[in-house]
Amino acid sequence: MIIKGLVAASMLLASAASWAQQRSELRVCADPSNLPYSAQDMSGFENKIAALFADDMHLKVSYTWFPQVTGFVRNTIAAQKCDLVMGTVSGEDMMANTTAYYHTAYMIVTRTADNITATSIGDPVFKNKKIGLIARTPPVDAVVKFDLTRQVVPYDLMTDTRIVQAPREMLKDLAKGEIDVALVWGPQAGYFIKHDNLPLTAAFLKQEEGSARLDYHIAMGVRANDTDWRRQISDEIVRNKAKIQDILLDYGVPLLDEQGQPIKGK
Repeated sequence: MIIKGLVAASMLLASAASWAQQRSELRVCADPSNLPYSAQDMSGFENKIAALFADDMHLKVSYTWFPQVTGFVRNTIAAQKCDLVMGTVSGEDMMANTTAYYHTAYMIVTRTADNITATSIGDPVFKNKKIGLIARTPPVDAVVKFDLTRQVVPYDLMTDTRIVQAPREMLKDLAKGEIDVALVWGPQAGYFIKHDNLPLTAAFLKQEEGSARLDYHIAMGVRANDTDWRRQISDEIVRNKAKIQDILLDYGVPLLDEQGQPIKGK
């Protein structure tokens, strides 16, 4: 019985390997309206990177679209409707992770005209200021640490991006003067300030002792049993590192190197 089990397992592994070799599509799981990451019109940076990989691997790209809300993984990659999630935090336990392809962090955003250079939300300059904050995100810890919760203007974390994008609305509110400072995830802050030509200035938010981590390495996600596929995608990330970085910088994504220092564009 043990021998038969081993033979069956070997056959399954051989079948999986054969299927991977015969793969004819780069099947991507993505949100149809979640810029700067992905969009159904292919205008997100994840779309550009997927196209880069597909060209390099001589595959065509296909998409399974689903809003990135609760149930995204269950209804896409876990349901085997697609094989690759283009962006996930390294260490995410719902999927196996590839090699990370960028490193970024939360930003503190203010109006350029205010000439604020502080990067800690605990700086006295923010006393009595209205703070835009997305619920249940890491910067909440720093706001609590400095007893600033009464100054918070909250924005929802989980929204249908086809209807509303909370980070974009927050930054627009900041530009209009409805709030005084915004704590926003780096790719969203950089992209919307650049894309919408907002008169705002962003800097990496200071990591406060004892508060939640603010910087993260971003990888891609595959199913746990797709080991060969994960290796192939990791190889693509390494081989196309410079091109990927150029795409991200073009979208205004603020990047950090492995020493945590900002990477400047060309």
